[in-house]
Amino acid sequence: MEDNLITILESFGYPVYRQGSMSADAAYPETFMTFWNNNSPNHAHYDNNEFGTVWDFNIFVYSSDPAVVYSLLAEVRAVLKQNHWITPSKGFDVASDEPTHIGRALNIYFLET
Repeated sequence: MEDNLITILESFGYPVYRQGSMSADAAYPETFMTFWNNNSPNHAHYDNNEFGTVWDFNIFVYSSDPAVVYSLLAEVRAVLKQNHWITPSKGFDVASDEPTHIGRALNIYFLET
């Protein structure tokens, strides 16, 4: 599922990283995205057998241009929905380690059965 998500995110033409994987001395790109897998629990159990997986990810968009953060996150959300990802909100603010950048994120889910 992670490969599917990365492919979708990379289609926007910005760098994509696993959240927290940039080295402390790396310069932030002007705009970039990160992702983090929060959890991957079984969806249900029948007759003592697991059924399906709920993939739970956060997607983060960072940019030095606040307008890009909001517009890119909206575009990402629309494409994820087209690809059967569940996107239950329009996002939330996240902290940035650089004063030049702001960040927003989405919590998303995919039900694999």
